Amino acid sequence: MGLGYVGCVSSACLAEIGHNVLGVDRDQHKIEMIAQGQSPFYEPGLTELVQRNVEAKRLRAGALTREAVAEADVMLLCVGTPSQVNGNIDLGQLHRVAAEIADLVGERSKPLVIAVRSTVFPGTCEALLSSVFSDKPSVHLVSNPEFLREGAAVKDFMEPSLLVVGGTSDVASAIVAGLYSALPVEAEIVSLRTAEMIKYTCNAYHAVKVGFANEIGSLASALGVDPMQVMATMCKDTKLNTSAAYMKPGFAFGGSCLPKDLRALTFRASRLDVKLPLLESVLPSNDEHLRRGIRAVLALPGKRVGIFGLAFKEDTDDLRESPIIALVEFLLGKGRETRIYDPHIRLEAIYGSNLSFVVSALPHIGRLMVKSVEELLTDTDAIVIAQKPSAAMLATLQASGKPTLDLTKLAAMEQNEA
Repeated sequence: MGLGYVGCVSSACLAEIGHNVLGVDRDQHKIEMIAQGQSPFYEPGLTELVQRNVEAKRLRAGALTREAVAEADVMLLCVGTPSQVNGNIDLGQLHRVAAEIADLVGERSKPLVIAVRSTVFPGTCEALLSSVFSDKPSVHLVSNPEFLREGAAVKDFMEPSLLVVGGTSDVASAIVAGLYSALPVEAEIVSLRTAEMIKYTCNAYHAVKVGFANEIGSLASALGVDPMQVMATMCKDTKLNTSAAYMKPGFAFGGSCLPKDLRALTFRASRLDVKLPLLESVLPSNDEHLRRGIRAVLALPGKRVGIFGLAFKEDTDDLRESPIIALVEFLLGKGRETRIYDPHIRLEAIYGSNLSFVVSALPHIGRLMVKSVEELLTDTDAIVIAQKPSAAMLATLQASGKPTLDLTKLAAMEQNEA
């Protein structure tokens, strides 16, 4: 459904790997072009695929009829979801197509899997299922977002880097994943809303990467440094830089490097009259995440809070710019009795800038620290896990039976509550 970039490429490529495909579009010109074995727009390699598969009778284009719906096993919705004036997406085309399908499904008993390839916000498929298809028990909805770049769409389809399928029915998800079984990729089967969100996440990340590279390039050039060499060298590190490292939602970042270096970078850029709005927004973003954590802690019952962890992350005693210290400062200011246990911190053993930072922020830190987790669990109303504990420690904390907030999973917890 829809023969634009996504729909036409998907149609031709699915036909190429052996499926019988009907392409549907309201634009009669697109229908006629495909019937003639031509692509309605330029995309490298697409015309050859269309021509070959039209001749092989695996690909055809036409109208959506009751017979077509009756014969279909899977319908892929590839219609546009353009921006409205306020920035929200316009689901008009999607709703129209869904209504057309619902009118033609009739009393069909054989399952019909509808896979939404269009970019839609989480909850869209659920809304369609509960409204347009509420009286169509044979219809199963799946989110199957596309990851096709214009100019490389055919190659991206045939050599996919990611295949995501999400649905409320395992059978329906398996059917859609099976469409791509001839391709060199393993399907990631996720929940319906997760699949919808992944598409936005990927595009947002791509935009951030472009903006990041451009800002680093601008600053490097202003400093007389080769920006291409900087970024090419950075990308050589696939363990920390171009990798899954740091890509897990959790608590705010801190430590002796990231906050300090971001401040220095943006300060020097300002002196060179180079605006870096993306990099300038990182520390405010981190501060806002810290505030989300503070609000979550304040929502815990009772006045006595036990905090596990004080260093900026686990397996270190580095207290410099730890967001947990900022959290403790705020709790004390709000009258919360606070006790802290960190298995790697002995106040008598820390010194230098590490010691001066914590003493400056928390002059009475010695009164707040306890020497064992057992002490932490005594005379407290709730527990806050501020850094990742060992499995044994986590079991001990959970066994207390007290209300517990795990800040290392703050974003995940917020999602579940929502």
